[in-house]
Amino acid sequence: MSTPRFVVQRHRARRLHYDFRLEVDGVLVSWAVPKGPTLDPSVRRAAYKVDDHPLEYIDFEGVIPAGTYGGGDVIVWDAGTWEPARPPTDGEYHVDLFGEKLRGRFVLVRTGRGSSGRSSRREDWLLLHKNDGFAVDGWDAEDHPRSVLSGRTSDEVKADPDRLWRSDLPAARASVPLKPSPVAASPEELGHLDALRTRGTWRVFGRELAVTNLDKVLFPGGVTKRDLLRYAARIAPTVLPYLTRRALNMHRFPQGAQAKGFWHREVPTHAPEWLPRWTDPDGTHTYLVVDEPAALVWAANFGALEWHAWTSRVDAPDRPTYALIDLDPGGGTDWQDLLTLARLHRTAFEHLGLCARAKVTGRRGIQIWVPIRPGPDFAATRAWVEQLSRTVGAVVPELVSWKWQVNERGGRARLDYTQNAVNKTLVAPYSPRAAAGAPVSAPIDWDELDDPDLRPDAFTIRTLPARVAERGDLFADLLTHPQRLPALT
Repeated sequence: MSTPRFVVQRHRARRLHYDFRLEVDGVLVSWAVPKGPTLDPSVRRAAYKVDDHPLEYIDFEGVIPAGTYGGGDVIVWDAGTWEPARPPTDGEYHVDLFGEKLRGRFVLVRTGRGSSGRSSRREDWLLLHKNDGFAVDGWDAEDHPRSVLSGRTSDEVKADPDRLWRSDLPAARASVPLKPSPVAASPEELGHLDALRTRGTWRVFGRELAVTNLDKVLFPGGVTKRDLLRYAARIAPTVLPYLTRRALNMHRFPQGAQAKGFWHREVPTHAPEWLPRWTDPDGTHTYLVVDEPAALVWAANFGALEWHAWTSRVDAPDRPTYALIDLDPGGGTDWQDLLTLARLHRTAFEHLGLCARAKVTGRRGIQIWVPIRPGPDFAATRAWVEQLSRTVGAVVPELVSWKWQVNERGGRARLDYTQNAVNKTLVAPYSPRAAAGAPVSAPIDWDELDDPDLRPDAFTIRTLPARVAERGDLFADLLTHPQRLPALT
C-alpha cells in the first residue's frame, strides 16, 4: 500500500482560506483554515471541517466557476505524504507531514459545533504544530505564496488558468482543461508538404516556414528531411507537453545522421521573430523554447535530428521537475542484462509507491523518468538518484560498473545519475535519434519489459505515430503526478 498523501490548496473564494486535505480511505478528508497552517508552535489556527473531496481533486489548480460551490481560484500551495502519529479518533488527528513547506507533527482537534448564528452542522477545530525539530517561530503561510505544482502565485493562476473544476460533473471528469491541446498537422497541411519540390514555403500550425532540401536523405535507409518534417508535424501535440517552457538543446546533423553532428544551444539571428526563446540568467545563450508546434517543425528543418529539453523550466532553471535514470549499456552488456536492470528499477518504484515511466532510447539503452515537485535542486535530485541506483546495482554487481571512464568499466553497464544537472539532458520522449532508419526514443509500458519482441530501436519515425494512435501517450502519467522523492533507507 502506498503512503497516503496530503494537499493544502490556497483557495480564494468569498474569502481567502487554505484547504487542508488528508487522503483517508479513498477520499480527501478536509478542513478550511482561514489563516493557513503554520510551523509556529505557539500559534493555534482555527479550522472548520468541510465535506470530503474526491481524490481527483488532490492536484487541482485552476478556477472554480463563480456561483458554484467554492467559486474562485485555487493553487496547490503544498503537497506531500503523511503518516499517523497515533490512531485517529472522531475528534482528533495527530499526523506527521512530509511536504515541501509543511514538515513535522501537526494536530487537529475538534472543539465543538458551530456557535449561535452559525450552521449547527459545522464543526469547529484547531490546527497546531508541535514544538519539534521542524518548528519555526513566526512562520506565516502568506510569506510563501507560490504553488509547489507550477511555481505560480494565485494571481498568476487566476489570470491564466489551465484547468476548471466542474462540481456538477462526476469526479473523473470534473477537472476540465481550459486550454485546447495542440492538434497534429491536418491532412491538407501534410499534403501541401508532399506537393512541395525540394524547397518552398510550408504553412503549418498557422506559421510559414521556409523549408529546404526536402528530398535529402538524413538517415541511412532512405529517410528524408521531408519524412522528418512530416513526423515532427504529426507528433507535435504528443511531445509538446515535455518541451513547453523548457530550453531546448538541439543536436544538429545538417549533413545527416551519417555525418558528425554537433550541439546547438543558440537561436540563430536568422530565426523568425515568432519563435519562442529564453535567455539564461547569465545572458550567455538564448535557447529555443518549443512552446508551440510550429517551433518543433522549425527545429527539425534547422537540422535538429534529436531534441533534448532541459528537465527544469525556464521560470526556475535550477529546480528540476524530473529525476532521470539512464541505463547506459557497456560493450559487454547484452539486451537481456539491460532488461534485468530495468525490471529491478520497476520493482523499486513499485515498492516506493512512486510514479515513474520508462522509454527505450532508440539506440541501445533504457531511460526512466520520475516526475517531481519543484523544490529540490539538481544536487539533491542527483544524490537521490545515485542512492537509488547504487541500491539497485548492488543486487547485480556483476552487471554494473561505477567507473567514469568507459575503458575502465570492463564492458559493464553504468547507471548514470550524473545527467541530473543543470543544462545536462537526456533525449526527449518521442525524439528521433541520429541513426539508420530514424529510430525514436519511445515510451513503453512497464509490462513491455517482459515482451520478448521489445528492442531499444524497434520504433521509428515511420511506425511510431501509429503506435501512439493505438496506445496513446505512455508517458502521460508524468504530467499529472508531481511527487516528493521519499527518503531511501
